[in-house]
Amino acid sequence: MTKKFKVPSSEIEDRITKIQKRLQEQEIDGLLIIQRADLFYLSGTAQNGFLYIPAQGDPLLLIRKYMPRARQESSIRDMVEIRSPKEVPNRIADFYGRLPHTLGFELDVVPVKEFEFYRGLFPKQTCVDGSPLILETRMIKSGWEIEQMEKTAKLSSQTFEYIRNNIRPGYTEMEFGGMYEAYARKIGHGGRLRVRDYQTEGYPWHVLSGNSGGMVGLLDSPASGQGTSAAFPVGGGNKRLAPDEPIMIDIASVFNGFHMDETRMFAIGSMPEEALDASLATIEIHNTVLDRVRPGIPIKDLFDTALTKAEELGYTEPYLGPPGYKVQFIGHGIGHELIEQPILSAKDEAPLQPGMTFALEPKMVFKDRFCAGIESVFTVTKTGHRMISQIPLMVFVC
Repeated sequence: MTKKFKVPSSEIEDRITKIQKRLQEQEIDGLLIIQRADLFYLSGTAQNGFLYIPAQGDPLLLIRKYMPRARQESSIRDMVEIRSPKEVPNRIADFYGRLPHTLGFELDVVPVKEFEFYRGLFPKQTCVDGSPLILETRMIKSGWEIEQMEKTAKLSSQTFEYIRNNIRPGYTEMEFGGMYEAYARKIGHGGRLRVRDYQTEGYPWHVLSGNSGGMVGLLDSPASGQGTSAAFPVGGGNKRLAPDEPIMIDIASVFNGFHMDETRMFAIGSMPEEALDASLATIEIHNTVLDRVRPGIPIKDLFDTALTKAEELGYTEPYLGPPGYKVQFIGHGIGHELIEQPILSAKDEAPLQPGMTFALEPKMVFKDRFCAGIESVFTVTKTGHRMISQIPLMVFVC
C-alpha cells in the first residue's frame, strides 16, 4: 500500500489531447485549470498551482507549492515555479508569445469571488465555462483508470469483511462507523473524499440501523440517516446497534485519488422477514438494471427499468424514498470524485458509452421504520457491463 504512485505519462498525454480536441471544437483558445481534482487528473499532481492548456501546443504547469514534489509526480514537461497567481498571465504570455483571446475556466466550481479575481488578471480575454469539456473527458475511463478503481474496490471489500467480523450489539452507529473507518485508513483509504458539488458533504460512511434508516433525510439521497445533530444530519447517529434489525452500511473509499461508493445490508442474529424481503428486492432490481446495460442504451432507460421492476415486486411506495420525497436517480458516475457525470436519472436521454463508470444504488425508505438498499460500482463495456465492486451481492446476517 505504500508503493509510490504516479499517473503514467501516456494517460496524461491522452487526456490533454482529448481536452484540446474539445477546445478546438468549441473555439476556445485555452483552458486554465484551478480545481485540485481536475489539476490531478490532467497533470498527475495536486500540488498548489495551475495548469494552462492551449487549444494547440504543449501545456504549461505553474506551481506555487511544492515544486520538487510536483516534478516527481507530474509528467508535464514544461513546468515553472510562481510565487503568486498574479504571475500567471505574464508566464503564459512569455511561454506562448501571446495570451489567448478566449479563456476557459471551471465555472461550475470556482467561487464567484475567485473568478472575479482571475478575470481581473485577464481583462481583455473573453472568459467562458470550460467545465463541460473537462467533465465530458473525465466521464469515459481508460483501462488503466478501471484498474486503479479495482484497487480501491479491493480495499473496500476488505473493509466490508472487517465489518462482517466485528459488528456487535451495543456500539453506537457513529462509534462503529469510526471503528471501520479507522481500519480502512490503516489499509490505505485516503480519508478525504473529493466532491464537486459544494452543497454535498464528502462523508465516508453511513450507518443506518432500524428506524434511524427510516427517517426522511435533509440531503438529496434516498436514505441519509439522522446524523448526530441538526447541523450535520448525515451518517450515523447515537442509536445503538441491536440484534434482529436491518442495518444499512454505506461506505465511500478512496485510494490514490480513485473513489468507490458501496452499500450492503447487515443484521445481527437475524433480520425481520419484511426487511429481508425488501433487501433482497433491491438486489433483484440492481441485477435487472445491470442486465439492461450495454452501449447505446439511453441512461433514462436504466432508471425506467429499475422503476418498473420495483413496481412488479410491489415496492412502488418505498422505492427511492417515501411519497413526496422521492429522488429521481438510481446512481451516479464515479472516479476521481465521489459523484461524477453522468447521473442515472429519469431525464437523461444520453446513450451509455464504453468506459462510463457508475455507482448503482437502488434503495427504499420505509418511513419511520427502516431502509433497505444496495450499491455497487460497475463499468460499461463494449458488449455490456463489468463489475468493479468485489463485495458479494448479498445480505449479511452476522
